[in-house]
Amino acid sequence: MKKTRAHERYICPPWNYSNSDDEESGSGPSQDTTATNSPYPEVRAAVPATDDEHVAYNTLRVWTIGTTLCIFGAVLNTLFSLRSPRIGLGSLIVLLLGWALGRAWERWMPPLHVNLPLFGLALEFELNPGPFTLKEHAAIMVMASVALSVANATDVLLAQRLFYRQDWGGIPYQALLMLSTQCLGYGLAGMLRRVLVYPPAMIWPSNLAVVTLLNTLHDTRATTHHRDRDPTVLGGTMPKLHWFFTITAAMSVYAFIPSFLAQCLSTPGAFPTWLAPNNAIVNQLFGSTTGLSLLPLTLDWTQIAGFVGSPLIPPWNAIWNTTLGVVLFYCILTPALHYSNAWYARYLPMSDAETYDNTGARYDISRVLGADLSLDERAYREYSPVFISTAFAVNYGLSFATIVSLVCYTWIHHRGRVWLLWRQSRKKGERGEPDVHMRLMARYREVPQSWYLGVFLAMLVASLVIVLAYPTQIPLWAFVLAVGVSVMFSVPIGIIQAATNTQIGLNVLTEFVFGYLQPGKPLGLMIFKNFGYITMSQALDFVSDLKFGHYVKLPPRMTFACQLSATLISCFVQLVVLNLAVNHIEDLCELHQPSRFTCPGGRVFFSSSVLWGLIGPARVFSPGQVYSGLLLSFALGGAATVAVHFAGRRWVGARQIIMPLVLGGAGSIPPATPLNYLSWGIVGFVFQHLIKTRHARWWSRLNYLTSSGLDLGLALATIVMFAMTAFGVKPPRWWGNSVGQDTMDAQYRAVQAVVPAGARFGPQNW
Repeated sequence: MKKTRAHERYICPPWNYSNSDDEESGSGPSQDTTATNSPYPEVRAAVPATDDEHVAYNTLRVWTIGTTLCIFGAVLNTLFSLRSPRIGLGSLIVLLLGWALGRAWERWMPPLHVNLPLFGLALEFELNPGPFTLKEHAAIMVMASVALSVANATDVLLAQRLFYRQDWGGIPYQALLMLSTQCLGYGLAGMLRRVLVYPPAMIWPSNLAVVTLLNTLHDTRATTHHRDRDPTVLGGTMPKLHWFFTITAAMSVYAFIPSFLAQCLSTPGAFPTWLAPNNAIVNQLFGSTTGLSLLPLTLDWTQIAGFVGSPLIPPWNAIWNTTLGVVLFYCILTPALHYSNAWYARYLPMSDAETYDNTGARYDISRVLGADLSLDERAYREYSPVFISTAFAVNYGLSFATIVSLVCYTWIHHRGRVWLLWRQSRKKGERGEPDVHMRLMARYREVPQSWYLGVFLAMLVASLVIVLAYPTQIPLWAFVLAVGVSVMFSVPIGIIQAATNTQIGLNVLTEFVFGYLQPGKPLGLMIFKNFGYITMSQALDFVSDLKFGHYVKLPPRMTFACQLSATLISCFVQLVVLNLAVNHIEDLCELHQPSRFTCPGGRVFFSSSVLWGLIGPARVFSPGQVYSGLLLSFALGGAATVAVHFAGRRWVGARQIIMPLVLGGAGSIPPATPLNYLSWGIVGFVFQHLIKTRHARWWSRLNYLTSSGLDLGLALATIVMFAMTAFGVKPPRWWGNSVGQDTMDAQYRAVQAVVPAGARFGPQNW
């Protein structure tokens, strides 16, 4: 076949996973391997290019264990999502629970053949189908992963019932909102398969660690076979499974040191603030809570992976692009703006996610909220405009720039690939480019597009019922716009996420658009945000699960059944848990709630709805307002992307720059700090660049298992520490735990100037 330029871009995308010309060191596609394996070393290290189509996968064991874990995970995670700090079951814990339950079933269940008449049909199944298989385990994981994610609709319902005191609609409204926002994304995910699942370039790095662990748990060579060992590398003589459990156990013990016994080790780079606890500038530059953490030193895996995820997963190209953005915009631009007193910064913190009034106090929303939940404009004029920290303002500017950059980047680099994939799928059916994993999956019947389209249309009807039958403050045209935004951005954001493990959020865009078009409608903004942003986010989560099924060779129709059934089950379970909590937990969502059920997610949704929906972006960003200059970010994002593209024609190095990632990769700052991203980047450099290029065999064998072990060990230790705290066990009192508690940074007081009593800062009119 003649390889056109579009075909070459399809096989070798603009980002580059390679770090050298040496194939063994993790370089790009090799002509010797693409015919029999994936063209990408990350996938080759995690996913076997084999499949046994005769392995059992659709068994009673799968549906029993999967449904049980689905319900258990939904109950636990929904309940504890109402608590601050949050805690819950993670995917790795559920993976091990599923493995233990599956092996127990294999050992203890009798091998009986059961005939069960049901509605005139004779159902036949084996009570114990034999050894617990990898595909059974994968199907259970697909179900559980859906349930572990708490629907954002719960935050909308909490904000309505407990903050806005709206209790209309009852269970029908709640169920429709929950189902439509979850399943609308599911229908969209199926229609994105040809672009985001089938191409080998769409690697979805987050799946690789899970697939590696699954294969290790189910491969007998991982514990016994000598061919699985490599004595030339560190840990090479140890079976893979032993290595994983050793790392898990070590992290489970070690995590207590920086998180409980010696908390100073969590942020040793903040030591200048310990020496000068009352120096505002020192605390702003080196603080790890509201500062810039310019000495990004930490011995705490929570700080490294807590906000961004494990740095052992994304490719090095994604890591350095994200880190570059942090250095440019948060370590250089943010302090430059702050110390030039931009946006009255001397009266405000350097970096936090709060809103402030013109006295430097937290913005009191109740002072501008009318009795009918609308904005009291007279009270607003008498009170104060909204002010935010410098880093928060930079974050908004970068969010604006990222959206335009994303569109430009996708058009410049990926329009040929998307069009090619679409044409191929039309000519060859649903499958697309036949790499080895695609050829193996061709044995199984694909899910017809009509199934996904049917789910999408059914949920579209349910969504229309919400919009038209209930006073949701969102007109029909705005709902259509929200769904259109979600559909339009799913492909470009999905392409970036599939390659870099980073999802660019649409939350700021949806809030900005609706706040301008429909000011003064906070509930409408929350609903618009759910359909415009959460639908896209849910769709990409489902797409990631589809790629996971693709990697483990789970038949597509089984994946469809697992995802859809788990979505329906988890929606209703979460709804039941939410209503029980609202009706039976005293003082739920109050800051003084004795068990800390303060509803952090619901509070964020409520605050965002007030800022963007009630006060509105026009009073914050329009010409003449304090933050009007940030609107220039839209143009700057597009210009920077185009400029980098043309620079790449002259300088080869510029071709590795992914501008949407440089601009939007650090979207969690604030509340995250540069410490989280810079330490993540340093560890990523060690594993994804140095070790990958210099010790490729170790990296290929143990990198993803190490990542899973570190994450699982931390999760187990966190659960134990949470239980200890609940039973009144407190960290020991000594210098190592108290040294950083009295700094201005830790106490959220790191401002250069305190407003005198009775005085104000900022504009005189607003």
